[in-house]
Amino acid sequence: MNEKWTIRQVKEYLMSETPSEEVLQSFYQDERKGVRTLLKQYENKQAKRQQKQDQFVKMSQFEQSLWHNQYRFIAGVDEVGRGPLAGPVVAAAVVLPEDFQLLGINDSKKLSKKQRELFYQYITKHAVDYKIGIVEADEIDRINILQASKKAMYHAIEKLEQVDYALIDAVKLEKLSIPQEAIIKGDQKSISIAAASIIAKVTRDQLMEEIHKTFPAYAFNRNSGYGTKDHLHALNQFGMTPIHRRSFLKSR
Repeated sequence: MNEKWTIRQVKEYLMSETPSEEVLQSFYQDERKGVRTLLKQYENKQAKRQQKQDQFVKMSQFEQSLWHNQYRFIAGVDEVGRGPLAGPVVAAAVVLPEDFQLLGINDSKKLSKKQRELFYQYITKHAVDYKIGIVEADEIDRINILQASKKAMYHAIEKLEQVDYALIDAVKLEKLSIPQEAIIKGDQKSISIAAASIIAKVTRDQLMEEIHKTFPAYAFNRNSGYGTKDHLHALNQFGMTPIHRRSFLKSR
């Protein structure tokens, strides 16, 4: 059977379809070097997919346990922007459906910019609900970054239409009125928290790109407010902007 297939046809079949066992076996009986190379590539691709599937199942354990215990609206909560010298801290609260699946989802810092943006589009389209909380630089200076991060989280959660449990990355929200669990490195252990980290990161990056248009000298479109060489050079040359965190710069 496989002798009728050209190398190109084998490649297109393995790339575009889920091969039948019969066709796969015919390929494995083919002694052509090109077919063997394509089969090796196919096996590697399948192995990577299985690895992502296993990771997704592992990262779904918190949600699966809560769904099993009749919690329907589970919010994953995370924030970004604790470390920058400028800009707000941004939190996201994301409620995922029980049939949600996004292989490769992870802590936003472990994804490329392109991956984050693609995942952002998928999450915002398929989430039951998601909301954003933002605390600006002047308030960060006034109440400190930890309290500002918590406040952003509270704001995000409070905006959700329905929520009956919160999975939060690392911190406990003492004033939250629903059950919660703080998970260390939660953005690597929970699909809901990972989704929140992606939504928060992309949202904040977009905000900093907009701010860049007002203050182009600081290259906020590239550094998102972090203390890069170009950013520090601009600070020395032009001083602080209204979106800089004065408490952070005083401690430098």
